Amino acid sequence: MPGMLIIDDESAITEALTYHFTQEGWEVAAAQSGESGIALAEKTVPAIILLDMRLPDLDGMEVLKRLKALQCTSSVIFMTGWGSIENAVAAIKLGAEHYVTKPVNLAELSALMNRTMETRKLRIENLYYQNRRGHPVVGASTEVLQLHHMIDLMAENANTTVLLLGESGTGKELVAREIHRRSARHERPFLDINCAAIAETLLESEMFGHERGAFTDARDCKQGLFEVADGGTVFLDEIGELPVSVQPKLLRVLETQTFKRVGGTRDIRVNVRIIAATNEDLDRAIIEGRFREDLYYRLKVFPVDLPPLRQRRADIPILLSYFVSHYNGTLKKAVNGFTAEALALLRDYDWPGNVRELKNIVERVIVLSKEDTINADMLPQEITGREVYKPHKDQPASGKAATIKTLNEMEQDYIAHVLDSLQGNRSLTAKTLGIARSTLLEKLKKYGLEEKT
Repeated sequence: MPGMLIIDDESAITEALTYHFTQEGWEVAAAQSGESGIALAEKTVPAIILLDMRLPDLDGMEVLKRLKALQCTSSVIFMTGWGSIENAVAAIKLGAEHYVTKPVNLAELSALMNRTMETRKLRIENLYYQNRRGHPVVGASTEVLQLHHMIDLMAENANTTVLLLGESGTGKELVAREIHRRSARHERPFLDINCAAIAETLLESEMFGHERGAFTDARDCKQGLFEVADGGTVFLDEIGELPVSVQPKLLRVLETQTFKRVGGTRDIRVNVRIIAATNEDLDRAIIEGRFREDLYYRLKVFPVDLPPLRQRRADIPILLSYFVSHYNGTLKKAVNGFTAEALALLRDYDWPGNVRELKNIVERVIVLSKEDTINADMLPQEITGREVYKPHKDQPASGKAATIKTLNEMEQDYIAHVLDSLQGNRSLTAKTLGIARSTLLEKLKKYGLEEKT
């Protein structure tokens, strides 16, 4: 049975809660002080701790800090009076799950406990997969857990062709790599090619290789992607952009596992698993004559739809924590998270660029941050709906004294603002602005900002 620990010095509340949840099937323990509660939590490791904010020896915040220091894995729900809700919200930032106000509504508390247990179950399953696989597909939502089951299934069937479908930024390449890593082919190469990134005249040679003299610049014989990946996996990203002229050759590989190099006459046999991905509507591409119907059905043996981030918003806090930890390491920062307002804005945003967009935004705000917590004002305008840029102190904010600035003046002010935020680091400034370092240097010279660095 799930275990619960109640830490509250009011015996009437403790007895009522103990009776209620025992009737619902919980194993209930109780403590009437912070110290005894911490000792019981260490001994019994309950699934959920109901913690009063005010105790005779320690306040609830201190108990929570002590539990976290002991690496207690229990989910903590605070019980608080109206006057201490602000403290309860602060406790949630420290790692508590929820808070309820006194007097406690038992029906609402039972529903909250059930939701908390379901969340714990998802987290435990997700940690299980992370520890077992070391995978980069982060999340604890039902959609992500289902995706892991699908990845396992596809990995077990290491010869089956897979078609990954989903919007840009949903992690199709990560999923393809994970399928390969879990499969029996993991010791052989994983090679990827973006069908939209290479000119049509070169793509066939890149995929299938060429013989010497096959065309003007073919001075040597060259192996293609499929030969090099023999025994492993070939990932074809943006498959909807594959030129019509190359599609019959790929169809032949799928049907016979053979092909000829460009300019060659000899059949080359390979053993590769093909994983293709697209964010395009291939049915429409078929109607428009841009994609072969027979190739489509050969690729669509095992189709997998990757959900957009807006359909799994429960994963946003987990992804934020993951990326904050990552960029703290790479950027040598010590950001501990987001304010409640910032987190609410991030959860409400629709994320058209999906996980890739979220990752980029986390990197940007950590680069710019001088504080240990990211607040709402640091988020981009598309998320907050308000201007991020703040004028310099000597710039009038409003009224008759304010003057309309030219685009060059606004650009100069903004570059100076970002440069100051990054302590004059030119490389990071260029990256944050989304321009080349050489372009930044030209603008610094143009605006006389070189002395700032």
